[in-house]
Amino acid sequence: MLADQEGGITAVVAEAHAAAVDHILCIAIDQASCHEAKAIAEQHDNVCASVGVHPNVDPEGTMSLEALIEAAAHPKVIAIGETGLDYFRSEGDLQWQRDRFSIHIDAAKQLKKPLIIHTRDARDDTMDMLEQLQAEEAGGIIHCFTENWETAKRALDIGFYISLSGIVTFKNAVELQEVAKKLPLDRILIETDAPYLAPVPHRGKTNKPVFVKHVAEFLAQLRHDTVENIAASTSENFHRLFPTVARMPIHHETITT
Repeated sequence: MLADQEGGITAVVAEAHAAAVDHILCIAIDQASCHEAKAIAEQHDNVCASVGVHPNVDPEGTMSLEALIEAAAHPKVIAIGETGLDYFRSEGDLQWQRDRFSIHIDAAKQLKKPLIIHTRDARDDTMDMLEQLQAEEAGGIIHCFTENWETAKRALDIGFYISLSGIVTFKNAVELQEVAKKLPLDRILIETDAPYLAPVPHRGKTNKPVFVKHVAEFLAQLRHDTVENIAASTSENFHRLFPTVARMPIHHETITT
């Protein structure tokens, strides 16, 4: 984990900042990490947090609507998630995942805070729920996007952003790369999904926010654009989706993760 690296989180944040990665969103995946993400955000003025429960967390780990709203009251919590559906790692009747997802969508709508969406082997159900439950009222991101153009189009149609991770740099990610070429630049975000999925040339290593620059570089080459334009555009998109960040004491905005 990032906290276990030499120097801990402080060193990770400083290294990212030195490479012009000037804002980090620390995403929670369960109740414990909700507290951890908020604590990290409190310690660093260029870090914000999300609160939520990942779909693969056991049913007993579900947070109630009231608990989510309370957790999200922290001034540096800017998003709800990571939430969504994952049929790859879970088996049996997964109605509990859909119920949990519904709670997160409800919380996001009430709080007017965007959703961080995880989906794996559940693209149709994920998009159906977002559409049927009017998730566009909150907005959000399809995080670590690996789906097809049809799914991307459905997300774009309800005002969501598409976030590309290190996966887009992998040689076998041909379909994803074709999607990345077609996405409107004003709806793209880039991320690391640290500590996993490190981009080329660091594939297989522990991922960290500083590596998001490689996603930007690859995307620029893929789209016949400049790194500077990708960096500026994705940062602008981030601040459009999360306008409260602009009012925090951040001195530079370049690439976000």
